[in-house]
Amino acid sequence: MSEAPPSQTGEPTVFDEIFTLLTPDRLLRDERATGAGVSVAVIDSGVERGVLEEKFRAAGVTIGPIEGAVFRPDRPTPQPYTGHQSSPHGTTVADIILTIAPRVTLYSADVFGPAGACEVETVIAALRHAIDVWRVKVVNLSLGVPEHKLQQLPRRQQLQRAIEEAYFRDVLVFAAAHNEHPLTRSYPAAFAPPLISVDKGVFDDPLQFAYRLREHVEFQAHGKGYLGPFAREPATSWATPHLAGITARILSLKPDLKPFEIKTILYWMFQAEANRHPAA
Repeated sequence: MSEAPPSQTGEPTVFDEIFTLLTPDRLLRDERATGAGVSVAVIDSGVERGVLEEKFRAAGVTIGPIEGAVFRPDRPTPQPYTGHQSSPHGTTVADIILTIAPRVTLYSADVFGPAGACEVETVIAALRHAIDVWRVKVVNLSLGVPEHKLQQLPRRQQLQRAIEEAYFRDVLVFAAAHNEHPLTRSYPAAFAPPLISVDKGVFDDPLQFAYRLREHVEFQAHGKGYLGPFAREPATSWATPHLAGITARILSLKPDLKPFEIKTILYWMFQAEANRHPAA
C-alpha cells in the first residue's frame, strides 16, 4: 500500500510551510495597507462630505476629496454631487470604509430620493457609472431589494447581468445580506457569487471577519459603525463596508487581484486565523 500524502497524515505540506511565512494579521497591518490607489464607490443614500472631512481632520487623518453623482429614475443622466446626503445611512457606510482604509479614493453614488427609496434601474445605472466612468475597483451596496419587488423576471435579470458584468471587469461588489437572513432573501446579495455577500457579526477587532456559508451569504464582518444615530446597532449595512475596507487594504498591496483571488485570500485569512486560535 502506498504511503498517504502528508496532508492526510497530519504532517505539514509544502503549502502549509509557504503560507506560514505570512500571517493575515501581518498582511492587514502592513504600513502600506492603507487603501492607497484603490477607488471605492458607495452606492447608497449619499455622503455628507463635510461631516467626514471634519471628523478625520479632528483625528489628524487626511482623507482624499470625495466626488460622486446623484442618480434619479426621472433623470436620464447623473446629476452633480453636492456633498450632501439623503439620509445619514450613506455617511455611516463611507465613514466605516475610510476608518478601515483612509487612503482610498471614495465616490458617492446617491440613489435614494427624498422618499428614501430607490428603483432597481437606478441602482443598475449607478453601478455601471461607477465601473465605466469612475473606474472603481470596489463597490459597496449596503442596500437590499426584497424578493417580492423583483417578481418581474426581466428586472431581476437586468440586475444580475449588471453584477456579472462588474465581476468580469474585475470589479469587486460587496452586498449586504438581509438583516433577517436567512428568513428572507434579499437582492443583490442573493446573486452571490459573483459578488461577495456579507452578514453582520460582532468582533473584538474591526479587521476581523469570518467565513460562514449560509444560503447565499458567505462572510460575516463587524456589524457596528462609528458615526451616525444608528451606527451602534448591529446591521449588515455596517458589516459590508468593513469587509469592503479590508479588501481595499489588501488591494493597496496588490492592485491587480481578480475578484475570485480576493475571495480566496479572504477565505485563507479566516482559515489561517482559525487554525492559529482554535475554538476551545
